[in-house]
Amino acid sequence: MKVDRLVSMIMILLEKERVGAQELAEMFEVSPRTIYRDIDSINMAGIPIRSTSGVGGGFEIMQNYKLDKKVFSTTDLSTILMGLSSVSNMVRGEELVNALAKVKSFVPAEQAKDIEVKANQLHIDLSPWMGNRNIQAYLELIQKALLKSQLLSFEYADSHGNKTSRIVEPYQLVLKGGHWYWQGYCHERKDYRLFKLTRMTNLQLLEKTFVPREYQKPQLEFNDVLATIQVEITLRVHRSVMDQVLEYCAYENFSPDGEEYYIARFPFIENDYSYNILLSFGNRCECLEPKHIREGMRRRVQEMVELYGDKAE
Repeated sequence: MKVDRLVSMIMILLEKERVGAQELAEMFEVSPRTIYRDIDSINMAGIPIRSTSGVGGGFEIMQNYKLDKKVFSTTDLSTILMGLSSVSNMVRGEELVNALAKVKSFVPAEQAKDIEVKANQLHIDLSPWMGNRNIQAYLELIQKALLKSQLLSFEYADSHGNKTSRIVEPYQLVLKGGHWYWQGYCHERKDYRLFKLTRMTNLQLLEKTFVPREYQKPQLEFNDVLATIQVEITLRVHRSVMDQVLEYCAYENFSPDGEEYYIARFPFIENDYSYNILLSFGNRCECLEPKHIREGMRRRVQEMVELYGDKAE
């Protein structure tokens, strides 16, 4: 966890006169490149770190600079505690507990109550109301693999239900659109892949470790692609399902249609996933246009009627 590592590095630099990049890398089980990025982050936070090269070189906090509890403002401490507490709801571990304890040690007694109130103003609970209960256990297992660069094995189902066995080097956990994913280098595909946790079964942490590769971050922004494939359709929405429709459509796209209904301009991609979203609104939502989308909905509803119709015994 990066915040925990940064706080720990500051503590170490306060205690020692100078520490080498390789020593820090081995201490935190990350690459020297990650350490250099962390040092840049600490510098940007206002704590001046000096780097010296050659034999006996390394990183040190500039002489005559004093770091005390006042280096973090009430807002800084509240924000850090807010973030760590929210993450710890879903990704548990000793590292987070230690990070929380270290940050809390910076809280002046006279400001403790004020900081506690501010830190509790935002609560992020990422655990599901219901559904796949393996998510929590899988997150903790992946987190362990990330920390120690251990391989993971599992079975993975694609969008059509086809299962394959995988052995993967983990590199990053990702929370996107309310769903957990993780990025890793798949030994079977010989390339980086983004895996969705709900499609995984039999996840196991292997004893074998790996040497981290030059990491390629996953592509998570698709605005340019969406602009070319997304269309706008017109829906007639009953007020009872408006809250559900608002999960996918901005309020500004709604206009009243009598006392009970709204007309909504709805972003849509012509695939099964988007059609299933419309079907989830039931008979409280009607696609008015375009005609071919309306026809696609009619065909799918008819298939459901046939599926649930009385069958000859």
